[in-house]
Amino acid sequence: MSNGSSITQFLLLAFADTWELQLLHFWLFLGIYLAALLGNSLIITAIACDHHLHTPMYFFLLNLSILDLGCISTTVPKSMANSLWDTRAISYSGCFAQVFWFLFLVVAEYCVLTVMAYDRYVAICKPLHYGTLMGSRACVHMAAAAWGTAFLNSLIHTANTFSLPLCKGNAVDQFFCEIPPLLKLFCSDSYLREVGLLVVSGFLFWGCFVFIVLSYVQIFRAVLRIPSEQGQHKAFSMCIPHLAVVSLFVSTGMFAYLKPPSISSPSLDLVMAVLYSVLPPTVNPLIYSVRNQELKDALRKLIRCFSTASNCVPSSANDSQRMS
Repeated sequence: MSNGSSITQFLLLAFADTWELQLLHFWLFLGIYLAALLGNSLIITAIACDHHLHTPMYFFLLNLSILDLGCISTTVPKSMANSLWDTRAISYSGCFAQVFWFLFLVVAEYCVLTVMAYDRYVAICKPLHYGTLMGSRACVHMAAAAWGTAFLNSLIHTANTFSLPLCKGNAVDQFFCEIPPLLKLFCSDSYLREVGLLVVSGFLFWGCFVFIVLSYVQIFRAVLRIPSEQGQHKAFSMCIPHLAVVSLFVSTGMFAYLKPPSISSPSLDLVMAVLYSVLPPTVNPLIYSVRNQELKDALRKLIRCFSTASNCVPSSANDSQRMS
């Protein structure tokens, strides 16, 4: 095949060769997807309905849950459909859409996690200036910057990737379309431009990573100076969920993309892809809610509202209490 115009579809990597195992994969992914859908939807609804959660920290958590929902919805439903219908095919336009949306949502999530680290830094290290530095307008601007940066990054990468000539078939060594396995299909002398763009994205990744690390160095130094044990415990409880989510997100992604070629194999790549694309959106709601009493109270109230068919929307008086 000389170029991308002659390709009408790509073939994704299958999880299994037999119908029984494909059906098992379908039901497993369906359970995971429904769990992620339920967990993130509950968090989104709880934050939107409870005026006590209209604070910067929960505003960014709301953004994170929306991104998690989008991220898992980009990859899992198509994989489930392929297993159910015993096919590996995805259309050229479908592959284009998967690359764009997955890259956009993942980069936006990483940027939002970086902003959340800054929010925790200001809350603990500069509490007297928190209302000024993390006002509602500042929060909206930071969230917009995160989404906008991710959109431009994804648009440039996706447009560049699908403008390159393909000459090594149409079989993608992954269960969804993303740039690294697609690069293997390009002619050897044509993908250097995309590699250059990936290097630029690498600077973005490491810049955010260094910012998060430095933020937590300052946070831990400030927490250890708190005289009371109760104060230290409260400060740590504010940071541990975010730190756990960042660690899961970064560690799975780094191992998947930076592991030595000597230990790379299709089965290992498949497992790692599930870990960094499916696991975080599923467990993030659990991580954030298990030790957060405010969020657990809001979720209980929300479930009671649903069970009694009551109106969950806060009154106009409550709506006046917004992010400080």
